[in-house]
Amino acid sequence: MTRTLISSGSPFEKTVGYSRAVVQGDWCFVAGTTGYDPETRAMPDDVKDQARNALAVVEKALAEGGFALTDVVRATYYITDMAYWDEIGPVLGAKFGEVRPAASCLVVGLVKPEMKFEVEVAALRQS
Repeated sequence: MTRTLISSGSPFEKTVGYSRAVVQGDWCFVAGTTGYDPETRAMPDDVKDQARNALAVVEKALAEGGFALTDVVRATYYITDMAYWDEIGPVLGAKFGEVRPAASCLVVGLVKPEMKFEVEVAALRQS
């Protein structure tokens, strides 16, 4: 079974030693992805913008592996303040409202103070 590693170009990937996504057979696992702008590498202050950026990076990684958001079967969201849930809900609903993956949201501390949102997903190729 072929294993394909996908990179988004984040400097963290090489420094920390991980891939943005790993495709193994009919599965794609996308690593925790925060809201840095994929072009400028700037982190927006607004948690909704962070969520939009993170989901764009996830969607691009999935596409590179031959998957789509509609293949996502599991999503885990991490936020640094429970008040952000109401703010990111519409952003998540816009992407996953019809897909409805099994999902969890945890309130956590993230590794950089500017990070307010992180997401990781698992996708299973539809047959």
